[in-house]
Amino acid sequence: MNSSEVATTIAPLLGSVGAKYMLDPETMAHGTAAGYPNGFAYYMAGRGGVLGDVDSDVVYSAFMFFEKSLVDKLWKAGVAVEGARAAGRRYMQSCDAWGAKNMANVADLEKFIAPAEKLVMSVDSSGLSLFAGLRAEPLPSGSPARAYRLITLLRELRGCVHINACAVHGISGLEATLLAQGGEFMAKLHGWQPPYENVEHLRPNRDAAEKSTNDAMARLIDKHLSPSEMNQLAEQTTRITSSL
Repeated sequence: MNSSEVATTIAPLLGSVGAKYMLDPETMAHGTAAGYPNGFAYYMAGRGGVLGDVDSDVVYSAFMFFEKSLVDKLWKAGVAVEGARAAGRRYMQSCDAWGAKNMANVADLEKFIAPAEKLVMSVDSSGLSLFAGLRAEPLPSGSPARAYRLITLLRELRGCVHINACAVHGISGLEATLLAQGGEFMAKLHGWQPPYENVEHLRPNRDAAEKSTNDAMARLIDKHLSPSEMNQLAEQTTRITSSL
């Protein structure tokens, strides 16, 4: 596969697997045990905590696909427990615990780790604030946890690139959500309340943003990985996803 085909192949796999720890009952229980009022406050403070002690509008800018007042409510409730950076570190512990448990029986993880880590560590972080914050957290040493952390980092990398693409093509977070799979259900889950406007006329914009995202990811893959490495990344991402 060329870099464009690799980017297209891994995108949905990383999106699905990389989010699995976020709403896992054990992740939520980890937050509850630490004093977080609910799993969603733990999610917001944990995922956004790597940005540091910032106003909720900064977190909203990095998340985009969540309604602003919901971000404000959950962020404030979450960081009140132990602060932003501590929340971010704890959330990465939850991420690593999920990987250690659920990927323990996946063989040959080093075949994924090698190209994934090379790509993650080589990317210029300009304009990718959430990815940069998460990358700054030390990687775990165990192969299952390390492989899973890299999956989540690649997911966040693509997510940051996609947010930039949506902004360039004139789509708001709500509009992008309504046009994505899950549509109104996901919009409500992310805090926007019905009734929703019909935004079907913006589908060409969303398609263009999706293409721009894949094109940008392909350029990063092509820049930092050899043809054999990028194909290994695609093959191993597919294999790991299938095994899970």
